[in-house]
Amino acid sequence: MASSDSSNNIITEKYRSYLNEEDDVKNIKWRYGAPPNYDVVNKLFEEGRTKIWSAGSVEEKVQNLVKTWEMEMFHKVNFDEYKTVDPLKYRFSLNGRKALSLEEKRKLGGGYNSLLQTSLPEKFRCFNPAEETVDSSHLAFTTAFPRGFALEIIQVYSGPPVIVYKFRHWGFMEGPFKGHAPTGEMVEFFGMAIFEVDENSKVVKVEFFYDRGELLGGLVKGAALSDDVVTTSKDVSLSCPFLSSNTG
Repeated sequence: MASSDSSNNIITEKYRSYLNEEDDVKNIKWRYGAPPNYDVVNKLFEEGRTKIWSAGSVEEKVQNLVKTWEMEMFHKVNFDEYKTVDPLKYRFSLNGRKALSLEEKRKLGGGYNSLLQTSLPEKFRCFNPAEETVDSSHLAFTTAFPRGFALEIIQVYSGPPVIVYKFRHWGFMEGPFKGHAPTGEMVEFFGMAIFEVDENSKVVKVEFFYDRGELLGGLVKGAALSDDVVTTSKDVSLSCPFLSSNTG
């Protein structure tokens, strides 16, 4: 999350571009009505990261690029307002699946839905992207991870134009998930990704490789909750001011 400078109302964000200047945030159609604030998840990131990259290093640049890309994918509604990617050339794929355009990705529900595609039969899906919207999936994970779901880059294997890196995502399950009680335990998973940038340093191709079960397995360990508890947790989550930004 980012903090606000009350003297000029400009956000101060350390790990993501396009949030620190008025021109970066004004006239943008934000999914949740305002620019995301990353203070909470930044705190989790700083307390739990295993690597601290030196300023200006390729690792730091890649980490900030990925966090900025993730911010735009989750929070900007209009494709032509994305600054990290070329909206026309951009393609996304998960675990070798067919590459998707931004519009095709949106039809899947964007956000977590596109990142958790699966070929499992529906009866085995504890999280089913086919039944979720962009908002319902976002609510499910922001409820489960009230302190956020942090991202760090573990290693960069090659720099631009074809960036290959290993990452770690983690958070603490302190809220319910899909009818399962919170465990309070850390949930984490590791993966690999490829970001290809063009001559204008815009991302044109993204490929992710990871096992979604490493994430979801940790979220369904808790005891089953009654319907009353599940409904109450949803009502509380909808009123939470931090729901708009917990990833990254």
